[in-house]
Amino acid sequence: MTPDEYCQDKAAKSGSSFYYSFLFLPPEKRRAITALYAFCREVDDIADECHDIVVASTKLAWWEAEIRRAFEGGPQHPVTQALQDGIKRYDLPMELFIEIIDGMRMDLGEVRYGDFKSLQLYCYRVASVVGQLSASIFGYSDRKTLKYANDLGMAFQLTNIIRDVGEDARRDRIYLPQDELRQFGVSEDDILNGRQTEEFTRLMAFQEQRAQSYYDSALAALPQADRKSQLTGLIMSAIYRCLLDEIKRDNFQVLNQRISLTPIRKLWLAVKTWLRG
Repeated sequence: MTPDEYCQDKAAKSGSSFYYSFLFLPPEKRRAITALYAFCREVDDIADECHDIVVASTKLAWWEAEIRRAFEGGPQHPVTQALQDGIKRYDLPMELFIEIIDGMRMDLGEVRYGDFKSLQLYCYRVASVVGQLSASIFGYSDRKTLKYANDLGMAFQLTNIIRDVGEDARRDRIYLPQDELRQFGVSEDDILNGRQTEEFTRLMAFQEQRAQSYYDSALAALPQADRKSQLTGLIMSAIYRCLLDEIKRDNFQVLNQRISLTPIRKLWLAVKTWLRG
């Protein structure tokens, strides 16, 4: 299996909404974004699946060293080997890859965020930075497109947080800001024990409105001149926003189930957005 095939297999097996948007890219951009996505999956899997903090920290430190090797010309892992061409072709900065790893480090140990400002740093590292790297691969002529990419990454991560509240709670993670739990009268025990109260539903409606505001901000920031080159991100946005709408229609029943879109619906949204241009 070649490095590119390894990354393609990693992306395809994930079942992620992002995979469907990659299908419409020209080959060289598709290879670069697939390698970036595979890198994100590799380091995210460490934070999610490695329960020993020391081991997880060691693995993330290895990946940081591996990224440095990718920029110096001697990577060992198939993902970083696949990333090398995209790094050079699209002038991707090393520090942004390190930011992603730092975001994954924030997932080790007990995960709680006192307020939204604290959560923003996490979202920036694990999602907005990925958005900026993706925008560079897709291509842009106006630096305002980076504002679009930053806000779209925030919107995606906030959608993930809303979708995964129950799943995260089973890992003893609560990404909802603590001050907002108190504001809406929701306790940690409510979330950790899957109690779907009226207060919890109102809290989630508040989170949904915030996520929607980031989608609106992102789309408003995208310059018309870069709309065509950033169409892949717009496909992602259509899929993720549809998921958020579905969660809202289901009255935020996210504590004991994981709401998702079917593959055929994701593909339909991708094609529809692509044809609309």
